[in-house]
Amino acid sequence: MAKGYWIARVDVRDAEAYKAYIAANAEPLARFGGRFIVRGGRCEIMEGTGRARNVVIEFPTYDAALACFHDPAYRDARALRLPVSEADLIVVEGHDG
Repeated sequence: MAKGYWIARVDVRDAEAYKAYIAANAEPLARFGGRFIVRGGRCEIMEGTGRARNVVIEFPTYDAALACFHDPAYRDARALRLPVSEADLIVVEGHDG
């Protein structure tokens, strides 16, 4: 079965307030088997547009990745992020080849 991934690009407007989101998302991510593959770090935009922060989170399955996003605990965490950042987030199924 193919893994699932969250791919997020984020511009953080208030780094101090963003820490509350990071703390709050830890429990639902762990519960659904989420594991950070990329969490910030250096990047270079080679084509198109980008944001300051890039994140890739791997889940055991695509369904687990979707379920985590829709989980009430993650939704509560997300509510902390929305006022202090601008983000693009997609859930994608990995290649199982």
